[in-house]
Amino acid sequence: MACGAYSIRFHLKLAAGHGPYALANNHLCGGLKPSVSYPISRSWSNAARHATRHSHLIVGNSERWRSSLKASPEDGTIVPEGKITVLVIGGGGREHALCFALNRSPSCEAVLCAPGNVGIAQSGDAICILDLDISNSDAVISFCHKRGVGMVVVGPEGPLVAGLANDLVKAGIPTFGPSSEAAALEGSKDFMKKLCYKYNIPTAQYRTFTDPAEAKQYVQDQGAPIVVKADGLAAGKGVVVAMTLDEALEAIDSMLVEESLGSAGSRIIIEEYLEGEEASFFALVDGEYALPLESAQDHKRVGDGDVGPNTGGMGAYSPAPVVTEELKSTIMQSIIIPTVKGMAAEGCKFVGVLYAGLMIEKKSGLPKLIEYNVRFGDPECQVLMMRLESDLAQVLLSACRGELGKVSLTWSPEIAMVVVMASEGYPGSYKKGTVIKNIDKAEQVSPAVKIFHAGTALDGDGNLVAVRGRVLGVTAKGKGIEEARSRAYDAVDVVDWPEGFFRRDIGWRALKQEQTVNY
Repeated sequence: MACGAYSIRFHLKLAAGHGPYALANNHLCGGLKPSVSYPISRSWSNAARHATRHSHLIVGNSERWRSSLKASPEDGTIVPEGKITVLVIGGGGREHALCFALNRSPSCEAVLCAPGNVGIAQSGDAICILDLDISNSDAVISFCHKRGVGMVVVGPEGPLVAGLANDLVKAGIPTFGPSSEAAALEGSKDFMKKLCYKYNIPTAQYRTFTDPAEAKQYVQDQGAPIVVKADGLAAGKGVVVAMTLDEALEAIDSMLVEESLGSAGSRIIIEEYLEGEEASFFALVDGEYALPLESAQDHKRVGDGDVGPNTGGMGAYSPAPVVTEELKSTIMQSIIIPTVKGMAAEGCKFVGVLYAGLMIEKKSGLPKLIEYNVRFGDPECQVLMMRLESDLAQVLLSACRGELGKVSLTWSPEIAMVVVMASEGYPGSYKKGTVIKNIDKAEQVSPAVKIFHAGTALDGDGNLVAVRGRVLGVTAKGKGIEEARSRAYDAVDVVDWPEGFFRRDIGWRALKQEQTVNY
């Protein structure tokens, strides 16, 4: 069957004789294609050379290009050769980080962000376009033509699943982000799981359910701990790691009976609980080549000590010590490359960033895929963009053009850490409009500190206020994890926001490992 724009209709028939998780050779994305030899299908050693060695196009260090915001052409005026105007779609912390990196890119003439947020605008990292309806492809295309936009970078998953990239590419506008068909990797966990089983990508054992009684029986049979996931997009709230049977049964009722997540939870995935250490792995993909980025580690649970409900992420650091060079090779060979190759074989070439949420299993030390996102993670994007020294605009444009095989990346050797400040009550209900003070003073704690805004606005009196659950990403670099951590928390302590909260133990795994090595 076709895997058109995501509408929770990714039903694939199971192949007879291959067990409950096997895939038939049904069409995922417009039909299986004849065998094609892509560079991505070569041995890992060849793929790794494309990803790590200095090739024809070296994307240079942009640290020396720090400058004030570049002027934006108002009428599509031709800019100097080699420089482009970039439009970033979105308005959260991830998009702020992307704007920050793009604004430092030598090949970037101007950075626009729609809708953006007050923090992005006040920092001078981009010009925010508040009145552009990003859900209207025609409006975005018209804007791009009027303003001479040379590339669009789509930040959040929603517009990708809705097909914005399809429409922009059709209009001839280079777009970094996958088609709606390829975005099904994130838009439907059932789709992702079936792809994994068809192409032998390691992941947790699972079953898919729409009937609550059947789901509850399966949970009773399997026991706890166990994981319950909404099939569709649920804004980071669709995963319940149930440590008891009661928690699992409650999650099933919430999603399938009470419809707490709407259509996103009308179908659920129940999968085995994996024990180990989580890590985030990112790779840029141009449809054929995959270029690994640096590793990062997120902190999903809301409370210190990794307790409480899952969130969109309470902090992160990069690199993640758990992802060694050997493990990085294994991840590329066993997970990323088979995914890119499989999507191409199914007629859904993937162009954009693949964000693999991984579990490094305690018992085997090997990675298993927990989930895919088809955009940069938040808050991982913040630490990656702090460390990236290459020209981001040129790198992403190379992906759009199918030229990643010529790209090599340069990274700061320093460690970056972000501490997320959230509204009290998150990920549950929280109060909006609480006043935040001393942001500028916090950023002055160290030149290595940068605060990314995820959920801020100005009230009628001109005060900076919180309008979302996750609000600020206080980010810092340091020569080691301890220095980066100290700088980040020193800045956090300067922020005056009584109604906000944050975790005090971000980076504890890396810090523990560093202390063990030094000891």
